[in-house]
Amino acid sequence: MPKKEEKKEAPKKGEEPKKEVKKAEEAPAEAPKEEAKPAKPEKAPKPEKKKKKEKGVFKLYKVEAEKVIRLRPTCERCGPGYFMADHGNRYTCGHCGFTRYKPAKE
Repeated sequence: MPKKEEKKEAPKKGEEPKKEVKKAEEAPAEAPKEEAKPAKPEKAPKPEKKKKKEKGVFKLYKVEAEKVIRLRPTCERCGPGYFMADHGNRYTCGHCGFTRYKPAKE
């Protein structure tokens, strides 16, 4: 017997065309088995955080017997109030850039 051909109807104005729904003829046999994943290597423990040093005025002054001692020199160009930064072998002013080298140790 010859197969009957189904005629597709043209969509009417304002209607969306019908979508054919195909039935799955074959059901998937079995879901693929998940392969055993290798165990992740353990991470090394994080190192402990270092304590931060105190900031501010505590580095610039020292109090002894009700006297205040300045720990760093002041800038020769800028005057009092402008402390020089300690860079190991020299002192540098952050305001004007003046640099004074420390005496060499022998």
